[in-house]
Amino acid sequence: QVQLVESGGGLVQAGGSLRLSCVASGRPFSTYAMGWFRQAPGKERELAATINWTGARTWYADSVKGRSTISRDNGKSTVYLQMNSLKPEDTAVYYCAATVRDPRGGTFIGDFWGQGTQVTVSS
Repeated sequence: QVQLVESGGGLVQAGGSLRLSCVASGRPFSTYAMGWFRQAPGKERELAATINWTGARTWYADSVKGRSTISRDNGKSTVYLQMNSLKPEDTAVYYCAATVRDPRGGTFIGDFWGQGTQVTVSS
């Protein structure tokens, strides 16, 4: 079992930056690939970024590519999502998820989920 707790969300103006964090507890963090999803009001949850166990391989959705960086610190059991040049359309609840599977491309099936952190970008 893995428990995930996100933080770092908030209200930011368009063009600003935020760094989301997700701290994991439970089983060894390095055994899980991690992903960040987001869900905007009235829309389906979408995968934003993934990172494999070692951090050597990452993937980004087109909607965040070039503006976001996913990273992990296995020593701190934490995965991050640095988001820059934020846009109002980035407004969503952001969730981190963990999986025992190797994420390939835009495929990520979460085994464990956090509760989410709200990101609101004002224009």
